[in-house]
Amino acid sequence: MTTVTQIKCACPSCLCVVSLTEAIEKSGKSYCSSACADGHPNGTGCGHTGCECHK
Repeated sequence: MTTVTQIKCACPSCLCVVSLTEAIEKSGKSYCSSACADGHPNGTGCGHTGCECHK
């Protein structure tokens, strides 16, 4: 049996994988940052290297 410790950010355009202990949970989904969790207000991205998400 394997225990999942990491999950892809729930934001569709985000490439980030976040650990479950550090994820920001909103509406039952896990996000890598508050920008993703809040739906990218003002078009801001998550700020993680190599990730271009902003939607």
